[in-house]
Amino acid sequence: MQREDNEVMKHRVITMLCRDEIDFLDKLGKDALFSTGHKLSYNEILRALIDFAMEMGISGEKIDSGKMLKTKLIEGLGKLENH
Repeated sequence: MQREDNEVMKHRVITMLCRDEIDFLDKLGKDALFSTGHKLSYNEILRALIDFAMEMGISGEKIDSGKMLKTKLIEGLGKLENH
């Protein structure tokens, strides 16, 4: 499979999400459709979030939960705002 940016997709990841999380992804995709004419797919949304975390330099070091990951992402945003 090819990614949109021509990178080879090596693995396909299936996530288990709750109803609220799926509804959020649906709304995000539809809001994009109405504002830009392009509906974001789940894959595009998740890929963008992963790319963001990678660009922020987030690693798994000292992260033992989703809550801690969220904290690290918020801390990274704070560092960006201070530059």
